Amino acid sequence: MRAISLPPVAYGATAERPGWVDLPPGLRDALAARLGGPPAAVRVAGGGFTRGFAAVLTGPGGDPVFVKAAALDGQRHLVDWHAHEAAVLARLPAGLPVPRPRWALTAAGWYALALDAIDGRVPRLPWDPAELDAALTTYAEVAAALADPPGDLAALGLPRLADLAREDILWWGEVAAGREPLPAPAAGAPLAELVALESRLPGYADAAPGLAHGDLRVDNLLLDPAGRAWLCDWTWLCHGPAWFDLAGLLLTAYASGLDADAAFARHPAVAGAPEDALDVTLAALAGYHLTGAAAGPSTMSAHLRAHRRWSGEQALTWLAERQGWSWARPAGSTPAH
Repeated sequence: MRAISLPPVAYGATAERPGWVDLPPGLRDALAARLGGPPAAVRVAGGGFTRGFAAVLTGPGGDPVFVKAAALDGQRHLVDWHAHEAAVLARLPAGLPVPRPRWALTAAGWYALALDAIDGRVPRLPWDPAELDAALTTYAEVAAALADPPGDLAALGLPRLADLAREDILWWGEVAAGREPLPAPAAGAPLAELVALESRLPGYADAAPGLAHGDLRVDNLLLDPAGRAWLCDWTWLCHGPAWFDLAGLLLTAYASGLDADAAFARHPAVAGAPEDALDVTLAALAGYHLTGAAAGPSTMSAHLRAHRRWSGEQALTWLAERQGWSWARPAGSTPAH
């Protein structure tokens, strides 16, 4: 069995968020009015990489809601993301294990969105096999429901994964052309093969029906007391293949020493996928994360770069294992096995 590789910062401790007392008084008053009074408890979310407010607020009557909030001036991108997520969640097919929107408000120059508060926790790493099975079962249910996109979801004008890939995901070609530096963990890796693999993603994505979550990670899942997994954070829903999501989720299964290849191959979301879909996705994710980790300062959490470097290293090492590549990793890179 491979040695286990854990992320440098636990996913429950990556966030850098304002607390309740940091919010403008006018926003606190407006939220308290919707809750029926000042919150009896506030539990700020420890996970995530944005700097927006996110917390479970329990009203005086004991009803919890999950509230995301961002400033209209200075965090407009978060405001737009939250509003878009509300529209997506309201249109997802009934019965799926996803939070649903309760209400939204604007006050004191801030936008706030309230969702169902899921009674659950982020799965722990390394993955417990039973918890991973629960996550994969939930994603099979979600992928099946979105294989034929509901009309009201399609009417939102969702982006296409193929376009997102060309615009922001595919980076090995930029490295090969000298427009981006070679990420240190990839020194000595077969660049031409990485370029060839990632370049297939747009065509594969365009040929696939259905919708993909677009950000399927361990920290976007919650396990409830009954062991069911719930899928959260629906900002990046797009037209594309479910197997792309699946590969991203299984990076942490690979790093946990589990048989991620088998988990991918037997999942219903892979039915009809190209034979090299996993390799193509791993190549694209490795380039996306590793080049992003080497970029300049970010307005996001200070832990984002470390998360992306670790994720890119897992993707590249997994791909190298599958392809039979070997190369000398530079000092300072994180071995996965």
